[in-house]
Amino acid sequence: MAKDFSRTQRVADQIQRELAILIQQEMMDPRVGMITLTGVEVTRDYAYAKVYFTILHDTESVQLAEQTLRRASGFLRSQLASRIKLRVVPQLQFVYDESVERGVRLSRLIDEAVGKTPQ
Repeated sequence: MAKDFSRTQRVADQIQRELAILIQQEMMDPRVGMITLTGVEVTRDYAYAKVYFTILHDTESVQLAEQTLRRASGFLRSQLASRIKLRVVPQLQFVYDESVERGVRLSRLIDEAVGKTPQ
């Protein structure tokens, strides 16, 4: 079981690295903007991969980037197939990762709370 997990994790890490390069160098789509891939989760049968991303812009930019990535998923998958030697290259599902934004918001709230406490 542990061996299986480590292989799945290695595949997910490799997919994340390759996708980051592909999105930056091959897509060249201004609608994607400055995107960061924060993680990839691959199913045990390698049929699907959830690709988590963040983007430092407003909500409209996030939605536009997500649509663009979904439309490009076939292209990205075919490029992955030529770079990664797997029997099955997973279908890509792009999901906006809100954890970074949530962390910034919580940090700001903590800073405000600490600033308001009487000393």
